[in-house]
Amino acid sequence: MAVTGPDANPEAQTRDLPASKERLRMWLRMLKSTRRVEAALRERLRRDFATTLPRFDVMAALARYEDGLKMSALSGVLRVSNGNVTGIVDRLAEEGLVVRVQVPGDRRASLVRLTRKGQEVFAQQARAHEAWIGELLEDFTPEEARMFSDRFDAVTHKDEEDPA
Repeated sequence: MAVTGPDANPEAQTRDLPASKERLRMWLRMLKSTRRVEAALRERLRRDFATTLPRFDVMAALARYEDGLKMSALSGVLRVSNGNVTGIVDRLAEEGLVVRVQVPGDRRASLVRLTRKGQEVFAQQARAHEAWIGELLEDFTPEEARMFSDRFDAVTHKDEEDPA
C-alpha cells in the first residue's frame, strides 16, 4: 500500500516550503544546536574545572584586554548587565584570578584584569574549550566553518548597516 497525504514524501515537502518557512526552520535548528553545544560546554567546564560558562566568558573577555576593562566596558563586551558581572568578578577576585585596579583620576572607577594566576587558569580552560568545540563541531570542514562564520557575521552586522 502506497503512502499518500502529508507523510508521502517529507523531503519533497521540505523542498517546497516557502523561503520564510525554510529560514524559520533553519533558525530553530540552529538554536537547538547552539543550546546543545552550550549545554555540553557548561557540563564540561563544571566537570573538568569546577567553573561556569559565565565565569569562563568573563575571563575570556579580560584575556583579550591585557590592560583591563572598566566594569561597564566588561558588561558591554559580554552584553550583560553590570549586576550580572559584579558577582562573578567578586568571586574571581576572591580566588585571586582577577584584580581591581583604581583608574587614575577617577575615584569611582576601577579596571578589572586577570592576575598571572588568572591568565594561567584561563589558558588551561581556553585550550580545553577549543578542543571541545573542535570535537562538538568536527562534522564541519574548515571551509564550511569559515563560510558559516562569515554568514553569521553578516547577520550580526546587518542592523549596523541598515538601521530600519
